[in-house]
Order: sequence, then C-alpha cells, then structure tokens
Amino acid sequence: MLDNGKQKPLLVVHPIQVAVKSNNKTMFQNLITTIESCSKTTISIERKEVVRPLIEYIQTKIDTQQSIRLNFICTHNSRRSHLSQIWAQTMAFHFDIQNVFCYSGGTEATAMFPKVGEILNNQGFQIQQLSSDNNPLYAVKFDENEAAIVCFSKTFDDAFNPTSEFAAIMTCSSADAGCPFIAGAEKRLPIRYEDPKAFDGTDLMDVKYAERSLEIASEMHHVFSQIKK
Repeated sequence: MLDNGKQKPLLVVHPIQVAVKSNNKTMFQNLITTIESCSKTTISIERKEVVRPLIEYIQTKIDTQQSIRLNFICTHNSRRSHLSQIWAQTMAFHFDIQNVFCYSGGTEATAMFPKVGEILNNQGFQIQQLSSDNNPLYAVKFDENEAAIVCFSKTFDDAFNPTSEFAAIMTCSSADAGCPFIAGAEKRLPIRYEDPKAFDGTDLMDVKYAERSLEIASEMHHVFSQIKK
C-alpha cells in the first residue's frame, strides 16, 4: 500500500477484484461501485453553475467533431489536479465520450502525493508505481483493456502536455491567481477544490482525501453525463 506520504520503490498494487464486461468495457468492479455511488450524489446548484462552462466546452468540441483536451492545473500538481485528471478521463470512458484526453500540471513540479494513489486504489483503480525517484511515475488503470493514465508531477506547460487547443481547468485558487496566462489555452475555467493537504498527518487524513476524491468524481460524473453524443 501507499502509506501516509512515505514513498516506497517500485510499488505495485493489484486489487483483488473482478472486471465486469458491459458495453465492451471491462472496468473493475470496485470502481463501478464507486461510480454508481457518485451517480447518486446531489450536486448543488452553485457547483452545477461552476462546472457548466466545462460542459459547454466539451459539448462544442463534440458538436464540431474535434478532440477534447483538458489540462487540470494546480500549484504543485500533487493532489487535486491529478484526482481531476484521473476522474475526468474515467468518466469520459464510462459515458463513452470519444476523443477525450486529460492532462494535469502545476505552476511548479513536485511529486504526486502517495496518499492520492492509496485512496484511488481503495476506490477501485489499479495503481502501479513505475519509478522510485523524488518524482515517481505512476500508471493508473480504470479498465482491463484500456491504456493506463500516466501520472507524475510536472508544470502545466511541460512537453508531456498539449501546447494548443485545450481547456485549462484551474483546480486551486493559488494557481488561478498566480498564473494569469496559460499559453495555448482556448478556455480558462476555474473549478476549484479545497486542498486535502490541510489534513496531512491527522486522524482525518484518510477520510478527507477520500471525500475530496469522491467530490471530484461526482462532479466529473455530472459533467460527462450531460454531454449529448
């Protein structure tokens, strides 16, 4: 397991779970259960308004048969931006929205916080740590047959990310305020989340990280459920 911020080399987490085949998908059963719980979550009117521009951006791309590139940006690219990237890519797949490519970045590069991987594993993803340096590389799988999401901390303008024709989704207030211009972005959309880092090292750490992940998952579920193919 990933343990409270302590990085362990070449970690492989293979949850004992059954992949369920439905509509040519083979998503992991535990993940399907998590997604089903998200579908029952009530999104407030205020938050629906916050994510509405993202729905409109995606729908416009669908209507004009263009690829959809979403770059989720936070200060350190360590927690919220990775959670948003992973859940957005997963929900796009879940709702069979094609040509969606999700990325993440920060105003500076640090490392994906290990608790993020642990919580995602608990919620049904398959996580594999591919390197053991100060900025580990992770592979995150949501389906047996689909390519893993590659996760590591990077700046938003890293060569790994798109340089044009993408939406920049600002997931924290400090990145939104501190980075007024995102080169190449067609849209800049503030969709902010509270930082679970505030609970690091406390008895509430696991609960708050899980809550933040599910909050993001539920809102991404709402976003992609509104898209008309």
